[in-house]
Amino acid sequence: MSYNGSDFYDNDTNFENYMQRRQGQENANDTLEKPVIWQLLGDVSDQLVLDLGCGDAGFGVELLEKGCASYVGIEGSRNMVKAASNNLAGCNGTVVHTRLEDFTYPRDSYDLVLSRLAIHYLQDIEPVFQCIYQSLKPSGRFVFSVEHPVITSTLQPSGTRTNWVVDNYFIEGYREQQWLGGTVHKYHRTVEDYFRAMQKAGFIVEQLRESSPVREHFINEETYERRRRIPLFLFLAGRKSA
Repeated sequence: MSYNGSDFYDNDTNFENYMQRRQGQENANDTLEKPVIWQLLGDVSDQLVLDLGCGDAGFGVELLEKGCASYVGIEGSRNMVKAASNNLAGCNGTVVHTRLEDFTYPRDSYDLVLSRLAIHYLQDIEPVFQCIYQSLKPSGRFVFSVEHPVITSTLQPSGTRTNWVVDNYFIEGYREQQWLGGTVHKYHRTVEDYFRAMQKAGFIVEQLRESSPVREHFINEETYERRRRIPLFLFLAGRKSA
């Protein structure tokens, strides 16, 4: 069976497999993606935060612990929304069950909009980026991560890879990946496509990062050396004009 974006996690088996994978030692999200996200976010004290594709909102809890004033997570998966509601219980955070494309973005409302590994599920990012821009306060920031385009260009079956193939890089659009026992739909676009979509929406693009591994985040030397071979994630950070 094939799934579009968040629908994948509403299969209970897929959801359980994913949650177990995220708890695994030296998983790529925690060793490669999250450290760069924190560097790009910096101080979040007193900020109003919108998180697009928030998953179980575990990161939202971390943001609130670091002093953000309020947190709103957007999530399309029912299973993830349930997990997020449990995690945010007693916190100044909420989760909204809707797709990123369908959310009604309030104007001039947030200091920070972030999205971790969700935007590559969207077929058309330009209208979403425009809505994000409008929802930010003046000088507000948008920070996001996606699977790196060298990965999405030629998606391969999940598992430990020994060889990497980059092909059809400039052929944008729909891709399929076999992952955790199911078929996931994603959309490939180039680094330039992401950069230009940010600029077209009005953002001043301040940083572009890749997932260069840092040795201290890894226990095993072998895993660290393997992660040095190819970038798994791409990051962009932009700011709304004042």
